[in-house]
Amino acid sequence: MRLARATVRSAAALVLALAASFLAAGPVAAQQPSAIISAIVIDGNQRIEASSVQSYMQIGVGEPFDAERINQSLKSLFATGLFADVTIRRDGTALVVAVVENPIVNQVAFEGNRRIEDKALQAEVQLRPRVVYTRARVQSDVQRLLQVYRRVGRFSATIEPKIIQLPQNRVDVVFEINEGPITKVDRISIVGNKRFTDARLREVLATKEDRWYRFLSSSDTYDPDRLSLDRELLRKFYLSKGFADFRIVSAIAELLQDRTGFYVTFSIEEGEIYKFGKIDIVSKLRDLTVDQLGAFAKVRTGETYDADQVEDTIQALTFEVGKLGYAFIDIKPRINRDREQRIIDVTFEIEEGRRVYVERIEISGNVRTLDRVIRREIALNEGDAFNAAKIRLARRQVRGLGYFDKVEVREEPGSTPDRTNILVNVQERSTGELSVGFGFSTQDAVVGDIGIRERNLLGKGQDLRLGLQVSNRRQEIDLSFTEPYFLERNLSAGFDIFKIRRDLQSQSSYDEEDTGISLRTGFPVSENLRSTLRYTLREREIDDVRAGASRFIREQQGARVTSSVGYSLVYDLRDDRIEPTKGYRLQFGQDFAGLGGDNHYVRTNSDFIYYFPLAPEYIASLGVKQGVIFGIGENVTIGDRFIVGGNSLRGFETAGIGPRDRATGDALGGNLFYVATAEVSFPLGLPTELGILGRVFTDVGSLATIDGGGPGLVDKGSPRVAVGFGVSWRSPFGPIRLDYGIAVVKEDFDLTEAFRFSFGTRF
Repeated sequence: MRLARATVRSAAALVLALAASFLAAGPVAAQQPSAIISAIVIDGNQRIEASSVQSYMQIGVGEPFDAERINQSLKSLFATGLFADVTIRRDGTALVVAVVENPIVNQVAFEGNRRIEDKALQAEVQLRPRVVYTRARVQSDVQRLLQVYRRVGRFSATIEPKIIQLPQNRVDVVFEINEGPITKVDRISIVGNKRFTDARLREVLATKEDRWYRFLSSSDTYDPDRLSLDRELLRKFYLSKGFADFRIVSAIAELLQDRTGFYVTFSIEEGEIYKFGKIDIVSKLRDLTVDQLGAFAKVRTGETYDADQVEDTIQALTFEVGKLGYAFIDIKPRINRDREQRIIDVTFEIEEGRRVYVERIEISGNVRTLDRVIRREIALNEGDAFNAAKIRLARRQVRGLGYFDKVEVREEPGSTPDRTNILVNVQERSTGELSVGFGFSTQDAVVGDIGIRERNLLGKGQDLRLGLQVSNRRQEIDLSFTEPYFLERNLSAGFDIFKIRRDLQSQSSYDEEDTGISLRTGFPVSENLRSTLRYTLREREIDDVRAGASRFIREQQGARVTSSVGYSLVYDLRDDRIEPTKGYRLQFGQDFAGLGGDNHYVRTNSDFIYYFPLAPEYIASLGVKQGVIFGIGENVTIGDRFIVGGNSLRGFETAGIGPRDRATGDALGGNLFYVATAEVSFPLGLPTELGILGRVFTDVGSLATIDGGGPGLVDKGSPRVAVGFGVSWRSPFGPIRLDYGIAVVKEDFDLTEAFRFSFGTRF
């Protein structure tokens, strides 16, 4: 009770004291004006001038103290990033600003990075020497560096920034990096698929599951951009199989808790299979009739719906209409879907498109190859009328160079509605090749050859090849150079210099030395037809003729000079020059000897091959080669005759068929030959990305007729037949090919060969 009364008395006294103080001070305060800032004192600055500090403030000398403006000044000083700490206080009529300056970066270093070079990391960070250090910049740089490592598949990478204090308020910034292992895709799951197995759909995806045999590939490394591509690949696959209602519900990538791998899950809805219904072509262009265009439609009523065929039809119609002189056209497919009957009617509407001109042609992705090498394959220039058919041709032409693994040609809007830009993106492949070939014959003879070639010399598209063969039977060296655009025109020019020493003792009882030079030039006759002209000057010497050699060979001992001109025509309608699946290629050529020299003859040869698909991934080819040579007023010498066997007729040794001396067994070559080949390539059930294909083949050929025949000559023009199988592998070391052929129809004097093996590697 006493405690309570004491508390009440104390509180009352405090209230009375505060009231008295207020009454005493109130009249004075009311009479005094607001205080004015007489000076601003900057404290703690070392590098930064006091005037610079004041320039960032929102209040100055001669102005009244204002709490709001002082607070704004505080925020402005922090926002400069120059200071680690700032305080503002009042000292009488002065305003004191105390600052702690952020240090200056002396250098930025990286430790622990082995997979990514310092230069690449430095390009990603904001911190630089002589830049003000801030914690925010360091944290931002750490996140940038982590993104760099994630782009190369290292999601478990950790980065710890270390700060080393130096005199004069300077620091060294060191990013300690633990790169960690590459984060692989451990599993790919597909939910909702009923018509196709998970394994079949995984073959469609660009992302692959982690497997031991992908040690030279990055396809099993998680990449968010690749996952976006996979969505499109799945969609295109199903649309090409008739599933017009297909959709991807979700595509989720889950990082494991230990950050060592990803689980990728695609959730899809397949829908039903549709067929093509009525197909129609409608033209809104004057003077254009569509009767002749129906033959170019790639779709047919009753066939399974295929979105790729719809696109192919648009491309084909655009190409054909463009050839008729219509530069600005737009072809749109109008789709009418009958969900009950599961039929899709397609009407291709041809109408006049916008008048669009090419503003820019931009090329990217080429590191070695010069822009002009790619640009000259594009039949459009800046300022030309846009032509979709020429864009399609450009894609084919650039890919046909053989310098690139991937070629993408697309458009984007230009600076105005009537302008468009053409973007060409390429991914280069190694164009240097080291090829090695071996042959194994029934007589235990081994033949090997080595060739070094650069098909894109110095990025200029020039082709330089050096061939060398060293064995107990053949020593050869040849140098070849080709400039594909001589004098900056679509005119190729090149030369070949060669010296060949052949030991033909085992097959024809003599040695041959061939030395010469050849000049050549080529030019296009039309879009798919190309011509080549050549001149060859050579000296061929037949020596070291064995004492028991055939008289047909002894008669030709010595050296002879040949001076010849020739031409060849190549008509190429293959869909792809690198990996054709359909179309054909026809070559025809002739050589005329007699412009000086010792030999006079006419030689004619032709080569035809046709590709067509039997089923998806089953590609058949039919080919035939043939040649004939006849002398002008003289016999054709043995060195100018044809030989058949080895690569040209599998199952038989090189020069294994044709006319022979019955007594000595010497091969004499022939004036007339043909070889026909039928082959089917097919997958072996292995993962597609391994690039391993099987082949079955049948070769039929013959070689016959020589001049000056007589007793003792065996010259049967009967057909020889070989069947066999082989395996080809697009290995990381280059193409590897193994053939096993069995001669099922042969003459008793023919020489057979079971295995034929070759591989090439790239550097």
